[in-house]
Amino acid sequence: MTSVTGVSVTEARRPPNRAPSRDRQQRGSDHAAWFLVLPALIPILVLSVGPLLYGILLAFTDSQSGRTAPTQWIGGLNFRDLLHDTLFWESFRIGLVWAVGVTVPQFLLALGLALLLNQDLRLRWLARALAIVPWAMPEVVVGIMWRIVYNPDAGILNETLRNLGLGNGRDWLSSLTTALPAVIVVGIWAGMPQTTVALLAGLQNTPRELHEAAAVDGAGAWRRFRTVTWPALRPVALAITALNLIWNFNSFALVYVLTNGGPGGRTRLPMLFAYEEAFRYGQFGYAAAMGCVMVAVISVLLAVFLVGRLRGGDDS
Repeated sequence: MTSVTGVSVTEARRPPNRAPSRDRQQRGSDHAAWFLVLPALIPILVLSVGPLLYGILLAFTDSQSGRTAPTQWIGGLNFRDLLHDTLFWESFRIGLVWAVGVTVPQFLLALGLALLLNQDLRLRWLARALAIVPWAMPEVVVGIMWRIVYNPDAGILNETLRNLGLGNGRDWLSSLTTALPAVIVVGIWAGMPQTTVALLAGLQNTPRELHEAAAVDGAGAWRRFRTVTWPALRPVALAITALNLIWNFNSFALVYVLTNGGPGGRTRLPMLFAYEEAFRYGQFGYAAAMGCVMVAVISVLLAVFLVGRLRGGDDS
């Protein structure tokens, strides 16, 4: 076979390697993907990541409102003061009680409602539409509405108790013993719709053939729920419970409208405490340190959720 400089004619006529062309196409598709993501990524960076980084930076300064002297870098002094702030840790305890007290009953009631709405009932579409009405209402409107319900003089709740002969009623939102439970009831009512919708979606994704096969085998309603419904619903339940716990811990508007943290700080959640420090007392650096602590707690909750999801995926 004829060869030129030691290279055969067959090898000389072989088409060139096209790997670089494929690499260029891959890089071009990657650039196009980033270009498509940018419209959603820029608002997140500007409105979420940027303020978060600025808040972390602010936590290490002595920033105050109305101060003429320049802001100074003070290191971890705000966190040291926060460590000994009993009022903040009391609000932190109240926030945990609020978050758990709302999330757990909310999930149980929403699960029962989702199971009911998943049945073949008459006017099921109307029941589903009414179930999400609280979700469509702003938290401020919900707070004002429930303040009317809890009104000590002409509220619906006290009027009902008087008509039933169960006492003359009480000031639910101003009592040291009933303020937090009353606010928790409102939180449960306001947050049930999204939990119900998520669980209902999970129930509708469960094949009916599995329920029918379990019924043919003689399994009762509880056994079918435990062996068929719950395993399919568990990923959705874990996700919505973790998100509800985070949302409830970060609650602000609902409690602010209902009680403004009173009476005597019995409903002062951490977010409300940080708000008061920043915009009532002007301690921006100290309030930012509180925000950093809450971000750390939320990060831990997210880590627990992700670990649970990963373990759930391994089990499945």
